[in-house]
Amino acid sequence: MRKIIHIDMDSFFASVEQRDFPEYKGKPVAVGRLGPRSVVAAASYEARKFGVYSAMPMSVAMRKCPHLIVAYPRFEAYKEVSAQIREIFHEYTDLVEPLSLDEAYLDVTEAKKGPASASLIAMEIKEAIKQKTNLIASAGVSYNKFLAKTASDVDKPDGFFLIKPDAAIPFLEQMDVGLFFGVGKKTEEKMHKLGIYKGADIKELTKNELMMHFGKAGNYLYNVVRGIDERPVVPHRESKSIGAERTFEVDINDLSVINEKLSEISDIMWSRCIAKNKIGKTLTLKVRFSDFTTITRSHTNQNIYTKDEVINTIQKLLPKDKIIESGVRLLGVTLSNFPFTNAEISRGENEIASLQLEFDFNWDELWGSKERML
Repeated sequence: MRKIIHIDMDSFFASVEQRDFPEYKGKPVAVGRLGPRSVVAAASYEARKFGVYSAMPMSVAMRKCPHLIVAYPRFEAYKEVSAQIREIFHEYTDLVEPLSLDEAYLDVTEAKKGPASASLIAMEIKEAIKQKTNLIASAGVSYNKFLAKTASDVDKPDGFFLIKPDAAIPFLEQMDVGLFFGVGKKTEEKMHKLGIYKGADIKELTKNELMMHFGKAGNYLYNVVRGIDERPVVPHRESKSIGAERTFEVDINDLSVINEKLSEISDIMWSRCIAKNKIGKTLTLKVRFSDFTTITRSHTNQNIYTKDEVINTIQKLLPKDKIIESGVRLLGVTLSNFPFTNAEISRGENEIASLQLEFDFNWDELWGSKERML
């Protein structure tokens, strides 16, 4: 039986702003930018009382809370705090899987220090975070990742919740379907139309029925509502794509301006690729028009080694007529389909060389089982 902890910082960006600027303490704060196209990156709990939430258009947030304090994002500050928090995690286990700057899974089945109880370790970590950063975290504890993440949302802010093995099924059966991780508003609405409101309702459907209604997600729902989630905590997750995108304050119809903006976005994306020592084969252009319709166009070829190749390829993907006709509100460029880097190839060759004299392979142990996809 594994011992999994999910730590989630409470209103992370906004809490850092309130900590660093005492005049914000106890007041409604939204992290983001002012402008007609801006959205809320994070909202303090004081702001949430007025109905302000993450991903909400900033203009809507200002209407809901006219005295809202809008704090410009300071990502370097957030990264610095995130690094401090991860140092605390690694005191207890090397099996730490960050999901973002403000949340992570920890497998403490064989913890490096602390009590044998995962619950007590979670409480220690919460206190250590508070002492080191003066910020508050919520923690969920259970025997798999899905349940631990679910538990961390139960008692926010400054929450702690444990889902024991014998309590998991009754808990999941009573849970609203909208609270299942991965179930968005559209899926929730579809479930309600099918008469599915609770986890118990999901359990009444067969796997085939769930997959018929929800595609691949049906298999995921069939398992998690039964408390089954065998995904391991993966310390190092490789990026499957690297990209950059920008939303514009005013719609753009001019192709020369579009090309200029694409060059700037490609610069940002390419610098990120260089920083991660990545080259890829597939370039994807994302365009959102003034009517909010969004298209993506991709091109796959040999490895892309220069920024000029990126720009030339992306420009060929542009839907020029549609841009002139409708105007563009967002552009994005993504590189994916990464081969091995030189460093990875060298490491792989060394590992193969070290294995060539061994013949009694257990392939399952060597490569690991295929992770169940969510």
